[in-house]
Amino acid sequence: MSKAKILQPDLVLGDIVIHLTTDMIQKHNLKGLILDVDDTLVPWREQHLSSELIEWATEVRKYADLWLVSNNISENRIARIASELDVPFIFGAGKPSRRKLKIAAEAMNLPFSNIAMVGDRLFTDVLAGNRLGLFTVLVEPMISPNHNKLFSIRNFEVWLSQKLGRVIN
Repeated sequence: MSKAKILQPDLVLGDIVIHLTTDMIQKHNLKGLILDVDDTLVPWREQHLSSELIEWATEVRKYADLWLVSNNISENRIARIASELDVPFIFGAGKPSRRKLKIAAEAMNLPFSNIAMVGDRLFTDVLAGNRLGLFTVLVEPMISPNHNKLFSIRNFEVWLSQKLGRVIN
């Protein structure tokens, strides 16, 4: 896989994760989703999931197994969020390392081609998922209304990937 291709998600959602529909999941024959947490499921400084996110996860679980795999080193934070969804989790994953992502994927007991890594970051979530051979979904980050980012790391990642020849909007 070329250096530019390794940063290319299989699906660019163009919206936040709750807009990843069960129809999309079925269309891509996905049976498992590994979900990033911070800015993918919940804004970074928020402590609890929205009712819309919980409703989305409940519906998605009818079609796919869910795991949380986060780089966040706060076991309490990730455990609390996983508990709200009643799903297994891994914290301190060190993405783009594949090691802990592989643990979650193997625990699903599914072919890796039927598992998606879903996250808001190219250089952690998409890179790790592509390196492991998972289907990758790039979502827009959930940003707290109280948090005003003028320039985020994600903006830099998208800019750099475009310079490498990838088309990501």
